[in-house]
Amino acid sequence: MKKYLLLFLLLPQSNFLIASQPNSDVMASNIAIVIHGGAGWSRNQTEEKLKSIEDGLKRALDEGFAILESGGTSLDAVEAAVVILEDDVTFNAGKGSVYTAEEKQEMDASIMTGELQNAGAVASVSTIKNPIKLARYVMEKTEHVLIVGQGAEKVAIKGGLEVVDSSYFYSKEKLDRVRRQKTKDELSTVGAVAIDKEGNISAATSTGGRSNKLPGRVGDSPIIGAGTWAQNNLCGVSGTGHGEYFMRFNVAREICARMDYLGLTADQASNQVIDELSGMGIEGGVIVIDKEGNASMIFNTDGMARAYKNSKGDEIVTIY
Repeated sequence: MKKYLLLFLLLPQSNFLIASQPNSDVMASNIAIVIHGGAGWSRNQTEEKLKSIEDGLKRALDEGFAILESGGTSLDAVEAAVVILEDDVTFNAGKGSVYTAEEKQEMDASIMTGELQNAGAVASVSTIKNPIKLARYVMEKTEHVLIVGQGAEKVAIKGGLEVVDSSYFYSKEKLDRVRRQKTKDELSTVGAVAIDKEGNISAATSTGGRSNKLPGRVGDSPIIGAGTWAQNNLCGVSGTGHGEYFMRFNVAREICARMDYLGLTADQASNQVIDELSGMGIEGGVIVIDKEGNASMIFNTDGMARAYKNSKGDEIVTIY
């Protein structure tokens, strides 16, 4: 029998806020963070490239976990981890963002906190050094959730966020590749999900999008529920993959909905959703943290750059 993704649109909205209250009794003893650097890593990477991926993941993981360990919030932790990845040319976000068909960068990002489920996002920005910082600014300093293009860049200038010239993003390797390929095969994104000592869950996702994409194309990364979701007492998710399908099936929220309404674990729900995407020929992956700090890192590609660390001493940094 053909399986279909459940659509959470039928679920009562009132349940969301009930499930989003802090749960410090459960989580005070187990802080955790999980990050990803995209699911588009094939097995033909050089040793130098593999080292740069793992080094970048490790730096982001340590930065985020240090914030949690010192009593900081999960929101600060995921933002800091994603900033590290955005500043690393290895990854398709921020400085490492790929080129559009018009040979420029158009970046997307979103951030969400499970406490009251506040969220902020930006899309199609070309001059912002750290789109994830702007996404948080949108969440905390405006009445909006998603702002795009020049409007978002004006908000960044008003907020004193760092704006850079297009030369900051220049990469001969990536420019040559987009000129050769004339296809849209990039599956790389970066993201982080964390839970802090108060039991608050936060998630963040940032991307340069698909290489050679049409100008103005927006994927799942800035879409709340598709590429990013956080809900206290339940889970947080950041996705990476074919954004058009992650939006159509609301992948991030779908995973949490199955955990909530079907009683599935993070691993069970993530595997179900990714398996169903695989059945439709859709590639990608997700990272998930549940209310107890357990992580799920599921993908159906050759490799997904990923890392996890918790207060129990567990740590992993890997790609394949």
